[in-house]
Amino acid sequence: MFCSFVFCSLCFGNLVVFGNSDAVTVVQVTEGDTVTLQTNVTQLLEKHLITWTFGYPESRIAEINKEAGNFSTYDDVPDGRFRNRLKLDHQTGSLNITNSRTKDSGLYEVTIKSKTENTYNFSVTVYTRLAAPVISSSSSECSSLSICSLECSSEIVGHGSLSWYKENDLWSGVNLSDLSSNISLPLVVHYWDKHKHSYSCVLRNPISSQTRYLNFTQLCGACAVATSGGHAHCCDSTEAVLRLVFTALMGVASLTAIVGQ
Repeated sequence: MFCSFVFCSLCFGNLVVFGNSDAVTVVQVTEGDTVTLQTNVTQLLEKHLITWTFGYPESRIAEINKEAGNFSTYDDVPDGRFRNRLKLDHQTGSLNITNSRTKDSGLYEVTIKSKTENTYNFSVTVYTRLAAPVISSSSSECSSLSICSLECSSEIVGHGSLSWYKENDLWSGVNLSDLSSNISLPLVVHYWDKHKHSYSCVLRNPISSQTRYLNFTQLCGACAVATSGGHAHCCDSTEAVLRLVFTALMGVASLTAIVGQ
């Protein structure tokens, strides 16, 4: 047995996947999308008997008896997770799962009986919809070395990664698996990088990603070069404004003294 994408069409939030006998068709979607698991049947015949199951042990979730005109969904099993969200296509026998949720992840199987019998399997994974990560400063005071300490944090469910990028290069990162918690990834930058490089934090799962770009001025304050020793001194925005005001006042005082002479 092997895994493959047989046919996939993503359009307006609906994922339509056609089964392939003797294969497990992998389906990966974001929660809230509508998933349509479709057979190779183009038109149901009078003798068609179709059964849809989910999970292991298998729970019957839908059934079609074309000759009897029976199109039934059993959305109260196995635990009511599909309630009011299963729909059958009366022409093809395909199964629609609306407003998909992470609990919908698992193995789906359809058995089609007519003149012959065919079975198709679908391995469905529904991922949490990602929110953009948050970048914050963890520096408690100005650094004489002009270093700014940062943290990128996010909450993630399931497989994914949280990474810092310098331009397009991966700077640091952490891989996550089946976790649901707050994750923080530190970063230390020098203020002179402000006009040289851009930094971004990326939260990613197998099918989507969210990016937050570092705002140097907002999170690392302003930076001035000290007159003594030639060392850069990093300060916050409030200190920078006070310095500018003080410098302006001293300039006015000096100009007044000159004019008064």
